[in-house]
Amino acid sequence: MKAWLDRFYQQESRRVLATLIRLLGDFDLAEEALHEAFVAAMKQWPQEGIPANPRAWLVSTGRFRAIDQIRRRARHDAILAQLAEQLDTVTNEEPPESIEDDRLRLIFTCCHPALSTDAQLALTLREVGGLTTEEVARAFLARPTTIAQRIVRAKAKIRDAGIPYEVPEGEALAPRLESVLGTIYLMFNEGYSARSGEQLLRRALVDEAIRLARLLCELLPEPEAFGLLALMLLHDARRDARIDANGDLVPLEEQDRNRWRQDQIEEGRNLVLRVMTGRGYGAYTLQAAIAAVHAEAERFEDTDWGQIAGLYTVLHGIAPSPVVALNRAVAVAMKHGAADGLALLEALEADGRLAGYHPFHAAKADLLRRLERWDEARQAYQRALTLCGQEPERRFLQRRLAGMDAGPV
Repeated sequence: MKAWLDRFYQQESRRVLATLIRLLGDFDLAEEALHEAFVAAMKQWPQEGIPANPRAWLVSTGRFRAIDQIRRRARHDAILAQLAEQLDTVTNEEPPESIEDDRLRLIFTCCHPALSTDAQLALTLREVGGLTTEEVARAFLARPTTIAQRIVRAKAKIRDAGIPYEVPEGEALAPRLESVLGTIYLMFNEGYSARSGEQLLRRALVDEAIRLARLLCELLPEPEAFGLLALMLLHDARRDARIDANGDLVPLEEQDRNRWRQDQIEEGRNLVLRVMTGRGYGAYTLQAAIAAVHAEAERFEDTDWGQIAGLYTVLHGIAPSPVVALNRAVAVAMKHGAADGLALLEALEADGRLAGYHPFHAAKADLLRRLERWDEARQAYQRALTLCGQEPERRFLQRRLAGMDAGPV
């Protein structure tokens, strides 16, 4: 029974918590109620048997335990006593609602734009993903006390600002969905290519972002939710080929494509095709389409750079940014030559917005190297090294520099 309960907790605790948060309107009270409900289950179920609907039993038990707790605290507090009565009345009269709807509400609450990006990420991992505070801290290379304070402040913000526990409807949905998708993608990117530290990959973050994207697609099947899932699957498909045995970065052109995960590539490509044959797709789907073009090439030399450059042009039209322009310039360089790509990069450099972005300087260095402009290439590599905080990428840039110092390549 204990082993079954442990598995059930892993599978169902976040669903039960989401419903308790809706019913009780308080994150901390709901977490206490969840804990008490499972303690009660561990005592009662082995003797009385598992209820017909164990999830509903846990929700009901947790709710009543929370109301009892409020009443105990309310002996000398009329406001708390009134709250207990309101909770008892509302929850008894309320019609049953879907657990899945509650999880979707929780995702939108944790990713509310009134919260800072760091708070959204920490709260989503903790409350939706079920990671402990220590696990969230390890994922972001932060101290547990820092993460704990961030989560406490986020919950206080939700409470004090009266942030509604709901999925927005109508015209309000699109901007809020964008915030949710953006939070999940930030989580993925931090795991796929960490901003700093000794490791390139943080698998827990990548896996959790993909899991959350799948959940979002199930609960709210919007085109861009599928586009984001496709994008993450296609990038993550390369995971085994992106680093060597020493933990060093392997660039795309040198990766062993036999090690790419074909099941994820197939799923990602099918999702892209499904979304792009309809309407409503946007930036995530276009980025997924670009990743699919890379995945379709059996060798790096077979890559259709013209199609990739064209997709980046479309992407820049609907979501203009200097980073998209940078990626388009690299694709143009691969299709038409380093000189054409460098001209586009120099125009971007004049804009100034990528001055502190190390991938820009690394891309510029690579094109200068291909044009045999050695001194300028060295300067660009040095600038990229100065800005880069991730050790595997720093070692890659240092190898490029060392290779040039050994003689023309």
